[in-house]
Amino acid sequence: MSHPILSEFDIVFAGGGSTACVVAGRLAAYDPSLRILILEAGQHSLNKPIHVQPALARLNLEPTSTTVTFNIGNPSPALNGLAPTVACGRCVGGGSCVNLMVYTRPPASDYDDWGVTGWESKNLIPLMKKLETYEVQPGLPTHGYDGPIKVSPGAYKTGVYYEFIQVGTTYHKRQYADDTDDLETCNTYIYAHFWLMYKRYIGGATGRRSDAAHHYIYNQAHNPNLQVWDGKRVKRVIFEDKRAVGVEFTNDPVSCPDADQSSSIVRASKLVVVSGGAFGSPAILERSGIGAEEVLKRCGIEQLVNLPGVGENYRDHNVANVPYLAADQLVTTDAHLPSADSHEQCNNCGKSSVTPIGGLNSKIKWRPDDEELKAMDPAFQPRWKEFFQDRPDKAVALFAPLTRTLSSVLPPGNYMTASYFTLYPVSVGSVHINVTKNGEEGIDFNTGFLDDPSDIIPLDFSYKKMREIFRRMASYRGEFTAGHPDFPEGSAAACRAASGPVDLNAPDLVYTAEDDEAISQFHRDTIQTTWHSLGTCAMKSEAEQGVVDARLNVYGVSNLKVADLSICPLNIGTNTYATALLIGERAAMIIAEDLGINYT
Repeated sequence: MSHPILSEFDIVFAGGGSTACVVAGRLAAYDPSLRILILEAGQHSLNKPIHVQPALARLNLEPTSTTVTFNIGNPSPALNGLAPTVACGRCVGGGSCVNLMVYTRPPASDYDDWGVTGWESKNLIPLMKKLETYEVQPGLPTHGYDGPIKVSPGAYKTGVYYEFIQVGTTYHKRQYADDTDDLETCNTYIYAHFWLMYKRYIGGATGRRSDAAHHYIYNQAHNPNLQVWDGKRVKRVIFEDKRAVGVEFTNDPVSCPDADQSSSIVRASKLVVVSGGAFGSPAILERSGIGAEEVLKRCGIEQLVNLPGVGENYRDHNVANVPYLAADQLVTTDAHLPSADSHEQCNNCGKSSVTPIGGLNSKIKWRPDDEELKAMDPAFQPRWKEFFQDRPDKAVALFAPLTRTLSSVLPPGNYMTASYFTLYPVSVGSVHINVTKNGEEGIDFNTGFLDDPSDIIPLDFSYKKMREIFRRMASYRGEFTAGHPDFPEGSAAACRAASGPVDLNAPDLVYTAEDDEAISQFHRDTIQTTWHSLGTCAMKSEAEQGVVDARLNVYGVSNLKVADLSICPLNIGTNTYATALLIGERAAMIIAEDLGINYT
């Protein structure tokens, strides 16, 4: 069946998320004569309040949102039959335009652990500095001060944020630091920083989200050779003798529900770059005939290249959010979050006692000390010794307080939330296309959450440790029982309301084996994604089920690269936005080298 060929470009990007914006924007700046096209299924994000105003960020995750895609996983025995839902960005700019804007970076050794030539931290640190303007503190050697993406201190630091650090540095016996994003420090309390334009810029941009779309793409509107077509769903890559020469696409049924759904083709004379993210990229490759034989066969797709690693190696972080009752006088975020139709610019976010992000303004990347290790289930010891013990820069979990609830079913009241997520789960999942009973394309998504027995142990301990920290915070008024484990009747660890915090030196709660089982079941019933999906087109050797090589070339074909978080071979101990930007900077350099373009 023939499809109309609309036009030809030098480079076509299949997907317009964070990384694609960085790569396309940098290449357009390096050589404005390059004809570059980005095809994005979602809609434009240019100056839309839901994307640029921090206080509206949470609305992107509402059930009716069209700015994210909700990927529904298969029911998991490890999660007591729960079918987790994982959201990913669905707009120009992708995750950078819908995330909660918390700035964190992984330890440099995470990249060294990838073991990929050219991707060692010594080669990446200059790019990490190139992409950011770090407004928090001047003169730090691993931070950048002249990049397109701004990092700011965010909101005023008081209330729960201060209490969390105060208890953390006394009861929890950890240090405080002004910078724990220096690529090596962990196990230290800090006030959170944000991907925000904070200082006064021309045009009154104070308090705006700092995202890839606005700072790599939309700021080059003067270049007609850089084009973004929104509402376009890439179906597959077009090949001639295993050489990528273009892509087939349709109008996206969500973004353009009333538009013609017939297919069109755009040609790419130099390169096709797949940038659909951890979910979109393996799907595009599989629809193009690149993947495992059994997956393609069940979908009726003729195999072009046998790459069984496509869609494998799915990784994420596992988060729990536990509600606590807070003092009436505590200023929480719930009452201050505007509605979707509010267009108030959040220009005073840096001065307000309420963070516009949703409540997170202090945190620690936590490593257990000897005493804590002894208190943890001994089954964690092999994982500790194999992975963490000799890597002092790697944290086990991130702890943070939120000045809001993350549940819509709690009765009106004042709440604060203990949020904790594990940074290097062992469990691995997979993402593949599938054909539904009515013949339409579906998703075969196994999250892998808690499949490995060692993964639940740090979560269980994190619940206990965060509970002790919260019990000692001045705003603590007890636990909201329905959001906690279902402890056995008569348990000394049972939840209860309180008139105030316990003494800083009060003894820790004591848990029985039955209590421990209740905590484990609580996590299996409630564990969620952190929206940090990666790994499904891994940059490994073919023998290790890799999909792309060190220069992002897809094995077995030519003129086709993948550039997004799906290339990460291993997990990273942080939120993923910084790495999505970094992959973009590195990919732009690689492509410029391939094309003989000066990229300095």
